[in-house]
Amino acid sequence: MVLQFGGADGELAASLRYFSQKFDMVTEEATAILNDIATEELAHLEMIGAMCLQLSENANVEEIKKAGFDKYYVDHGTGIYPSNPGGVPFTASYLQSKGDPITNLYEDLAAEQKARSTYEYLMKMTDDVDVLEPLKFLREREIVHFQRFGEALRIVQDYMSSKRQFVMPKSCCSKK
Repeated sequence: MVLQFGGADGELAASLRYFSQKFDMVTEEATAILNDIATEELAHLEMIGAMCLQLSENANVEEIKKAGFDKYYVDHGTGIYPSNPGGVPFTASYLQSKGDPITNLYEDLAAEQKARSTYEYLMKMTDDVDVLEPLKFLREREIVHFQRFGEALRIVQDYMSSKRQFVMPKSCCSKK
């Protein structure tokens, strides 16, 4: 679960990636889509943090060791800290922003599929309904985000392939 909080494909990385990339979008609608999804990813980050705390706050030291959570526990106790499962702290190197809206949107489509896969893997690891239901919700939201990024890609491609004319105002070119 820690992976989805502070790992390379987690919710924090997704939110920061989309917030950064929105500035490269060429239409207001595509910018709004990235902004909306980035904001929702922050809500997902809160859900994952709450789930991590609920799963670990009453665990004893033996349970923590058995779960392979001991190295994390030594550094952070049961506190929520953005890192991957190996304990590597969150880093901005997880973010991709190429300055090209089409490249960025393909990156975002891939990121949403990776998140969907991760939630499916997490779901296979538990039969606890209190864990499964939020994971199902998060997986479904990743599918919606994928669809929204597909919509943004179409919007951007249509805009970039359209012929745009820029007309000089008559006042700037007329002779007096």
